[in-house]
Amino acid sequence: MTVIQGARVDTEEEILSLYRAHLSKGRATLAELFGSHMEVESSGAWLTTSDGERFLNAGGYGVFIMGARHPLVMEEVERQLHTHPTATRILLEPTVARAAEALVSVMPEGLDRVHFALSGAEAVETGLKLARAGGRRRIVSMLGGYHGKTLGALSATAKEVYQAPFRPLVPDVRHLPFGDAEALEAELRAHPGEVCVILEPVQGEGGVIIPPPGYLRRVAELVRAYDGFLVLDEVQTGFGRLGEWWGADAEGVVPDVLLTGKALGGGVLPVSAAVATREAFRPFDKDPYVHTATFSGQPLLMAAVQGAVRAVKEERLVSRARDLGAVLLSGISEIAHRNLPGLLVGVRGRGLLIGVELVEAGLAGELLIELFNNGVVANHSMIGSSVVRFTPPATLTDGDVAFFLESFDKATRDLISGSATMPKGGN
Repeated sequence: MTVIQGARVDTEEEILSLYRAHLSKGRATLAELFGSHMEVESSGAWLTTSDGERFLNAGGYGVFIMGARHPLVMEEVERQLHTHPTATRILLEPTVARAAEALVSVMPEGLDRVHFALSGAEAVETGLKLARAGGRRRIVSMLGGYHGKTLGALSATAKEVYQAPFRPLVPDVRHLPFGDAEALEAELRAHPGEVCVILEPVQGEGGVIIPPPGYLRRVAELVRAYDGFLVLDEVQTGFGRLGEWWGADAEGVVPDVLLTGKALGGGVLPVSAAVATREAFRPFDKDPYVHTATFSGQPLLMAAVQGAVRAVKEERLVSRARDLGAVLLSGISEIAHRNLPGLLVGVRGRGLLIGVELVEAGLAGELLIELFNNGVVANHSMIGSSVVRFTPPATLTDGDVAFFLESFDKATRDLISGSATMPKGGN
């Protein structure tokens, strides 16, 4: 199939060849597993390929909480595009100020200083640097956690396959069991006033791992008790994904720095942010050039942030994510337990972050392909590789939900019928 781009005609074969030549041979191979389809258009919960097929997008790694090309986001971005898309960063620029105001308006109280970036990993680096500037030079992160792949963020991401080629990494980093407050207390007690703790409220790439009730609140209490520094990574879990504005809200936690990204750009542009308390942000207040980036606060991106905050507020997408998540979690769980005997470890989720864990990683890959064959895009989990992860938009209609559950039912039945042998285990 071909796609006309102006005077140029793109074919799947040509694009696959360009991937191999200039991007990644491995990425090209992965694309072939999914039939070498080219995605060329998106709207709401749906994307369209070059051959005219439509797929419900329940993937996107958490970016599309309001779907693709949401009208309010597009309205703000298009207005800014035609007036002033990129600033000098020398003069006052109103769009970044208004974006910061909008973001702070939905933050836990006390978080009112903002540094904008492009990627989640950049936001992580900002949080770690604020901790360093405040004297906390030891990092504690959690096993199964994922914080990105730049050098500092990678040091906090406890995954051997990602770390090994790039060692030595940042020193003085410990990885502790997620959910184990006693192990964290021992580490903090051994190094009072020196530790930065970074963690996610729910581990997304870890496979949708949900900690025990009260764990996050206990972490915050321990960090305060031992004069530590708390960075809460909500790049994936924030902005309504868990059925709360932030995972922090569920347990009344206010970290020193809260990180956001993915959905922050409204599913249109790449934006992230580190939002800090006044005290934590003090080193950046003193010297505005100590931590900068050329495209931090770019007006076009800031228009997307304003549109995204507006869309979530006006359409009440946080409560919608909570209600939709309950329906989908129940439906997915019932279908998975019925159709995947002997292959299923479990189904878990909070809001619109839902994981289906199978007994081995290969089966998760097969389920992703079967879902695709039945019209649904989902994601694997980069740390918990045996988990298929769903992060659908909060804008799903009743018809979209019905299509999703019907497709999941077919995909799981197709997985069983296509399995020559069924591994033992699970429940």
